[in-house]
Amino acid sequence: MVEDVTDLYREFGENRLPPGQRQTDRFPVLSKSGTPDYNPADWRFEVYGAVDEQLTYDLESFAALPHVRQRQDFHCVTGWSRLDCEFAGVPFVEIADRAGVDADAEHVLFHALDGYTTDLPLSACRREEVLFADGLDGEDLPADHGGPVRVVTPHKYAYKGAKWVTGVEFRTEPQRGYWEKRGYSETANPWNEERYS
Repeated sequence: MVEDVTDLYREFGENRLPPGQRQTDRFPVLSKSGTPDYNPADWRFEVYGAVDEQLTYDLESFAALPHVRQRQDFHCVTGWSRLDCEFAGVPFVEIADRAGVDADAEHVLFHALDGYTTDLPLSACRREEVLFADGLDGEDLPADHGGPVRVVTPHKYAYKGAKWVTGVEFRTEPQRGYWEKRGYSETANPWNEERYS
């Protein structure tokens, strides 16, 4: 069963398509430095920082975690939106609950294979729509779209959804990520057009 969460826009604005965005049926590929190579046998997904228990998953153990399927919209800060993407993945809250997040943790820093990082408040991650996605439109998540695992954050511009995720660091203080250090918005709300700081 696919859960439809495309109505989340009602929390943020009157229109499903945020201002300044154009709808596309294509799924453009953007990244800071191209698609990184990796050995599937060596891939690890690590959960650490302000948690009760650090966790490590390989591809097989990650695939065995509880998964959901959701229909979501995807908004790129460069001005395009792809509606009705079907992502499959592990809910963020599933990982957070398994790790046992410390009471003083307020931020999450996502780490990726290519050195990319991005930060979000923990409260912005503890939503049912935030997934560690490993599937797209009924197939495994393609490498150029962040496979084997990426974060999806449909209530934020997509640079907050790190591709090729390898680490989730729970933090008591924020730490600006790759694009945030280069002038992009730390809040990244598409309905407020929070593209740049």
